[in-house]
Amino acid sequence: MVARLNRRARAVLLAGLALAGLAATGLLTHRRAPDIVGPAEVIDGDSIRVAGIEIRLYGIDAPEFRQICTRAGHPWHCGRAATRFLEALTAHAELRCRPREEDRYGRTVAVCFAGESNLGVAMVRAGQAVAYGAYQAEEREAREARRGIWASSFEHPATWRARHH
Repeated sequence: MVARLNRRARAVLLAGLALAGLAATGLLTHRRAPDIVGPAEVIDGDSIRVAGIEIRLYGIDAPEFRQICTRAGHPWHCGRAATRFLEALTAHAELRCRPREEDRYGRTVAVCFAGESNLGVAMVRAGQAVAYGAYQAEEREAREARRGIWASSFEHPATWRARHH
């Protein structure tokens, strides 16, 4: 059938098929949400507020603010330490957050940067958060170097939340 169409008709047909293919894959209609930019207000070790929008950092799970770990046989406020570390990373910085999705609580889940520094990578690499769907190599590095929570006994943040909420 295509062989019997004239050259112009074949071009129109192929262009239509190409556009339909692009639309079907979402490349033509998918629009990325705009970046969220501004200074951060730190909520806890994996949550911030930028430009009035509550954001959970993509790919990490930090100890909860009230979570206590054990280091060298003594209680250690690892949740507070994670929060303070994130505050230090974001102090005096304009953040740029790239939304990826919404979590089940309606919060924006985003990859956020302070300058060129990816906050999720920095938190996991410093041992202030565990990897949660991303950054496994950074977690392995922190665990092997016994940084942050990896130098302590701790309950995984998700397990701690389930037991205390």
